[in-house]
Amino acid sequence: MSSRRLRAAWCRLTMWIALAAVPASAAAPIDVPGLEGPFAGGNFVVDCGFTHRLGDDPIVSPGAPGVAHDHSFFGNETTDAFSTPSTLVAGPTLCHRRQDRSAYWVPTMLLNGRPVMPLGAAVYYRRGTFADVEVPPNGLRMIAGDQRATAPQAAEHVFWNCEALGESTTEVPVCPEDPRYSLRLHVDFPECWDGVNLDSPDHVSHVAYATTGECPASHPVPIPSLRLVVRFPVAGVQRLALSSGSIYSGHADVIVAWRGKQLKRLVRRCLNGRHQCSRKDDGPPVRVLVP
Repeated sequence: MSSRRLRAAWCRLTMWIALAAVPASAAAPIDVPGLEGPFAGGNFVVDCGFTHRLGDDPIVSPGAPGVAHDHSFFGNETTDAFSTPSTLVAGPTLCHRRQDRSAYWVPTMLLNGRPVMPLGAAVYYRRGTFADVEVPPNGLRMIAGDQRATAPQAAEHVFWNCEALGESTTEVPVCPEDPRYSLRLHVDFPECWDGVNLDSPDHVSHVAYATTGECPASHPVPIPSLRLVVRFPVAGVQRLALSSGSIYSGHADVIVAWRGKQLKRLVRRCLNGRHQCSRKDDGPPVRVLVP
């Protein structure tokens, strides 16, 4: 068996062990800081294992392997420079919601110049607008965060914290040397789409962020507000960087690719129904937050 397949099998095993350890009571209150007000409440989570590292970027540099900075990929096991919506939908995934074949990725974390293998990622699909959200189409490409940043980015879109401690910051915190407190990068994607283009020349102009729950007229279609949270086994004072440059250059990419009707059900029940849904299935919501 190849080293890549062995790593994928190990990530799958550790992810399912972690999911099995989550008590039923933990399914109700999901920590989603930054969403408040009457358009808040609806969300569901997709837990995705780390799959591989490559110097590929199917959004910025499609068809050109090895020309990008190193990326750490989650979810779809086949993601590379040649990925398309159809190849992703056909490919295997390390996401616990098996119909999610999307590709998620971030720049690789470097510790003293050496790559750090992430512990995994959680993708929060949230409601970020007053208006009901629509199901994002397969093939929608999005980039969030600034890969050229050399100073802290806007806290609304990119921030860090230590797992289980809760306090968030635009600076990279020093986490306790305890496996319960892994370092986490949070990146928020836009929740408004122009309704036409799956991508744009700069890879950002076809989507936009809402303002106080309202989408701009230029991007009138509300879609789920995605938050990608990546966990790294990093603690104490360390010399950290990202493969994109400064440690402040945190950003994330996604190509949406779901099989079947599960995403449609989740959007209807959890987001537009304004419920926090269980991590374990897409069945009846576990708690009503907003009447």
